[in-house]
Amino acid sequence: MKKSEATRLNILQKAFELIYIKGYQTTSIDEIIATTQVTKGAFYYHFKTKDEMGVAIINELLKPTFTKTFVEPLLQSQHPLDSIYKLMHEVLMDNEFLKVEYGCPASNFTQEMAPWNITFTKALNDLSEQWENAMIVSINNAKGAGTVKPTVNAKEIAIFVMSGYWGVRNLGKLENSKSVYLIYLKGLKAYFDSLQ
Repeated sequence: MKKSEATRLNILQKAFELIYIKGYQTTSIDEIIATTQVTKGAFYYHFKTKDEMGVAIINELLKPTFTKTFVEPLLQSQHPLDSIYKLMHEVLMDNEFLKVEYGCPASNFTQEMAPWNITFTKALNDLSEQWENAMIVSINNAKGAGTVKPTVNAKEIAIFVMSGYWGVRNLGKLENSKSVYLIYLKGLKAYFDSLQ
């Protein structure tokens, strides 16, 4: 990796960590520069504005991680409902980066920026659609294989899972406790059991 590429990646990673903890709008460029230990000139060489950097965080950091964690396992699964449940359990209960007190990074970006910035909205919507489509494809494949009831509506399941995940992340953030995650997971398991 070239030095300039490493600098850009360092800025994105450090900025993402700050934004995840503090929020996008309350994290200043000066804080990002201080944390990354780059000059203002170096920052502005890579990003014309803070918003350009924010969209780069979504496209260059969140999307690859999101694809690897939320999409690829589903597209390779013969039992998508089990895979979705395991994924939810992992990201809610076991993932060491995703802290209960800070919620979901994609959800946080959506709440803070989607109403104000169309570029953020598009980038975040791409993430959401990627996950939704992966669930729909995998559930429809399972219907064809007979591991999920043929009468289920894959889109309904996908929307239910996504809205539940983002909602429970916010409840966990409010309560600063994973106990609400356990309630969600129990309900999700019961729901999935009824679909098989």
